[in-house]
This record gives sequence, structure tokens and C-alpha cells, in this order.
Amino acid sequence: MATIKIIGIRKRIALVAHDHKKADLMEWAVHNKVELAKHELIATGTTGKLLEESLDRPVKKLMSGPLGGDQQIGAMIANGEIDMMFFFWDPMEAQPHDSDVKALLRLCVAWNIPMACDRATADFIMTSPFMHSEYKSAQPDYAGYLNRKIKNE
Repeated sequence: MATIKIIGIRKRIALVAHDHKKADLMEWAVHNKVELAKHELIATGTTGKLLEESLDRPVKKLMSGPLGGDQQIGAMIANGEIDMMFFFWDPMEAQPHDSDVKALLRLCVAWNIPMACDRATADFIMTSPFMHSEYKSAQPDYAGYLNRKIKNE
């Protein structure tokens, strides 16, 4: 049975972008500057610096994605410290840390947090009535998985 996690009015938003998508994320963030100012922003290294400059507001900056920033965000998701993620990733270019990227996307789905990987989806999320209110998010119950019998081989 799932438990309910209340996502407050002030969301904790992770922002990540691959190099070829950083300009797109910055344009989107500036377009949504007023709305983003109502929330706590967390970003990987370079993206965080660019967001601070573009939005003229503080952003909690983690390490660069390939140096562990993706994994830091993943840990924050698993610990319930991120409410949603906007990850503008480049589908046309292989990344040296593709396995980290895939793990990060998997964690968003595993913990049922809203995620946008492109501008259109990000726009839909930002204009949702849930952005302006509390949201009751069903958190999966992984007790069965955690308590499963492990066979000794």
C-alpha cells in the first residue's frame, strides 16, 4: 500500500541540463522566472551557476553532473528532498555518464516525482494548478522488495 507524501506549495525543484540543452533551459527558466522565484531551486554545477546569473537569485549548486551531481540529485530524490525535476537532456548526443542519467530518470519514476525532459512538458507542469497548491503524491511501498528472500548461491 502506498503512503502519501505532501508536496508543499513551495516546491524543491531540481534543474539539470546537458551542455547542448543549457541555453534552452536558461530561456525556459527566464520565461518562468516569476514562478520559479516561489520555489527552492537545486541544480548541478554549471547549470546552477548559469541559472543564478540568468534568474538573479540563489540556486543550491551541487557538483557537475558527470562528476557526481547527477548522483547527488538521485540521492536527494531517494531521500524525499526533491519534489520535481526538470532535466533537459540531449537525445542526439551520447553522454559519458549516460548510466548516471538513466539512473536519475529511473529514480524519478520509482519515487513518483513529476519530471520534464523537454520544454513542452516543462511548460505543462509549470502551468498546472498543482504548482500553486499542495499535492498529495502516492509514494510506492517497496517493503516487499526490501524484505524479499535472497537465495544464497
